[in-house]
Amino acid sequence: MSDDWYVEDYRGEFRVGLRVKEWLHRGESEYQKIDVFDSEVFGRVLALDGVLNASERAEFFYHEMLVHPAMVTAAAARRVLIIGGGDGGTAREVLRHPTVEEVVMVEIDGAVVDACRRHLGAIGSAWEDPRLELIIGDGAAYVAREELAPFDVILLDGTDPEGPGEVLYENYFYSQCRARLAPGGVFAIQSASPFLMREVFLRAQRRLRAVFADVRPYFGPAPLYCSGLWSWTHCSAGVDPLAADPARIEAIEPGCDYYNREIHRAAFAVPNFLRRELAGLG
Repeated sequence: MSDDWYVEDYRGEFRVGLRVKEWLHRGESEYQKIDVFDSEVFGRVLALDGVLNASERAEFFYHEMLVHPAMVTAAAARRVLIIGGGDGGTAREVLRHPTVEEVVMVEIDGAVVDACRRHLGAIGSAWEDPRLELIIGDGAAYVAREELAPFDVILLDGTDPEGPGEVLYENYFYSQCRARLAPGGVFAIQSASPFLMREVFLRAQRRLRAVFADVRPYFGPAPLYCSGLWSWTHCSAGVDPLAADPARIEAIEPGCDYYNREIHRAAFAVPNFLRRELAGLG
């Protein structure tokens, strides 16, 4: 048995580690350090800049919850924009919706896509779908383009909303995403751990509320990450996040490993400790 461990250290206060069975990729791009390794518990794992990012055996919790609540509540689900998502899991889940006609995915780091296509094919299984257009570039610059046709759903599958990735969690970026939504459109993001990263979560909620009329966080497990409880946030000009289209749910629900219509409704229940914090935002 290997004695090599991959350890994620959160602010020098909390650590989580996985025993490495085999290193599959170790490299560094212009933007970040990229590691892919095999593990006994989670299968193949992607880590970026020392942070566990996605794994074969647990990624469905994250990707299904990021994608489907937005896809089944937007007024339409034909044209979708993904910012980030280099492992391919978000695109895979979006493309399982039969109503989808076009997906544009803008990922800044082509080296992440290359590593994941080589080693994490079980996650990114839709790269060859003709409805997917992959652009290697800056997502913030992309959504600033006023000539873009509107999107029914925009999904931000980025790094945590602090540090270098914080530009994708600021009011200006949010306002540009709002401007690119079609009427009845939905913008959804991952918004960090509401327990371990509470101040980050609350900052994201405050900024989103300054841009979108309706901002509703929702919650679920993320076993790979430093905190088991994770959050995502559903944003719109007034779309009810509980008014899901039954036909759209029915089309994808049998193939999901976590998400279903009961999970959808339950996910928007807010724990009391967060109700108090969110009420304080005004």
